[in-house]
Amino acid sequence: MSGGTCILIGAPLDCGKRRRGCSMGPEAYRVAGLAETLADLGWRVEDRGDVPGPKAPPPAPAGQVHARSENIEWTRLLSNAARDAMATGFPIFLGGDHALSLGTVAGVADHAAAKGRPLFVLWLDAHPDIHSPATSASGNLHGTPIGYVTGQPGFDGFPPMANPVPPRNICFIGLRSVDGPERAAIQSAGMRAIDMRQIDERGIAAPLAEFIAAVRAANGMLHLSLDVDFLDPAIAPAVGTTVPGGATFREAHLAMEMLHDSGLVTSLDLVELNPFLDDRGRTAALMVDLTASLFGRCVFDRPTRSHS
Repeated sequence: MSGGTCILIGAPLDCGKRRRGCSMGPEAYRVAGLAETLADLGWRVEDRGDVPGPKAPPPAPAGQVHARSENIEWTRLLSNAARDAMATGFPIFLGGDHALSLGTVAGVADHAAAKGRPLFVLWLDAHPDIHSPATSASGNLHGTPIGYVTGQPGFDGFPPMANPVPPRNICFIGLRSVDGPERAAIQSAGMRAIDMRQIDERGIAAPLAEFIAAVRAANGMLHLSLDVDFLDPAIAPAVGTTVPGGATFREAHLAMEMLHDSGLVTSLDLVELNPFLDDRGRTAALMVDLTASLFGRCVFDRPTRSHS
């Protein structure tokens, strides 16, 4: 990964859960200087603005799927946007909640299939998001993208997943909130799942290096989906799904630097940033800094930020 064109696509999707605020995420990344940071690293930056998707409706009653029709429309719009952007550059999808990945991964998968290359997905998240609308106890569809993109049943009305991602091409890192059915599904499908205990025992570098090696061996394209709740809430409070014990500042930057060195990442989601919950913008700033590490900033030229 060096030089080229980054395409910023705002995805102010706030329909994947009932708690509002993620629709402000795209503008928070812009205010935090994402475009300027990438330009300073030698990348051309094209900001295509925000995808004009539907607004979040009032919360559905408990036990019902929330905003099904709106999420279906967002999936269609973002899938088209992803296919278009992949043809001309490196898309960065500025979220928005994690339901945006139903569309972004679907579009990227179509592009990879057209290129005759397998798509791999690295899911940096506290949750595996492997439910379907039929199995989700909460009815919040930000917990369903991996179920959708791997071609699982239960997504009636959604655009058909033309090029499902093989489960063996999925890698979760940072898991620490997984229910029983999700655990069983991950194990039966043969997905790679690295929880925080494994990171405590082995560090983050070894399992990530193993996954990178698998992507390289297959001549794969790699989509990275980075959820704010991958990070420990002590350093990244601006998310509505905080789970204690997440990745540290050092672990997260190491992962980004390793991914940069691999040269394999071809698209990126930045998801679940809720600026309403942030502390003077520090979560948005950290996410921009992590993106900078992914795009080539090394420790010797990382600026020192003051939050005073």
